[in-house]
This record gives sequence, C-alpha cells and structure tokens, in this order.
Amino acid sequence: MKYKVTLNKRVYEVEVEQGEAMLLNEYELAAPAAPAAAPAAAAAPAAAAAPAAPVNLAAGETVTSPMPGNILRINVTQGQQVAEGDVLLILEAMKMENEVVATKSGTVAQIVTSKGAVVETGTPLVVIA
Repeated sequence: MKYKVTLNKRVYEVEVEQGEAMLLNEYELAAPAAPAAAPAAAAAPAAAAAPAAPVNLAAGETVTSPMPGNILRINVTQGQQVAEGDVLLILEAMKMENEVVATKSGTVAQIVTSKGAVVETGTPLVVIA
C-alpha cells in the first residue's frame, strides 16, 4: 500500500509491503494560492470575536483553566456558595473529563465561560469572592 504522510509541512510518500516500508518521495508542502486572500477576509471575524473576551472580572480569586480543552458542564451558578475543593465545572481535554475545583471557599461572583466553550491554559473560568 502507498501512503502520503504530512509532517512539519513536508510530505512523505511511503510504500509499505509485508512489514517493510520504503520511502518513495519527499517534498515540501506547497501552500495553495487561492486561500491567500481568504485569511484577510477571516481576519475581520477574528477581530469581532476579541471583544467577547471578559474585559473586567469581578473582584475575587479567579479560577483558570489548567489545560486547553472544551467546557462540558458547569456545576455552579452565580451567587452560589462553594467550599474549597467543590467541583465548579468539567473540562474535556484529550478525551478525558477533568474536574476543575474551587481553590477557596466563598461565593461564585462571576462565571466567565460557558458550556461548549473552547479554552486555553490560563483562561479565566470562574471568579470566587
């Protein structure tokens, strides 16, 4: 069987037969000419998404995302009392559900994220006052 494998913007054509692999060809991945105009058009929606980031967080301790992932479930509501160690939300990362817990006891002052949101490491999630 013949395969094309792309790795670090290089394409490798490989043929595999009965447990043996042979490199047939290797070349630089060529960037398509037509999509060059598309990133300029895509820049406008990206700029529109920037204001969605929280500008001003409530006073208190901010619980941030420990890793990149998707918010599956939010277990608290604004104004709810929480104890240190309570599960605030579930973050899916690498097909695993991770519990994000309260770092201190207090009241949920603000929920900065939403269910289904994609977050990066360090993204503010919840503020506890």
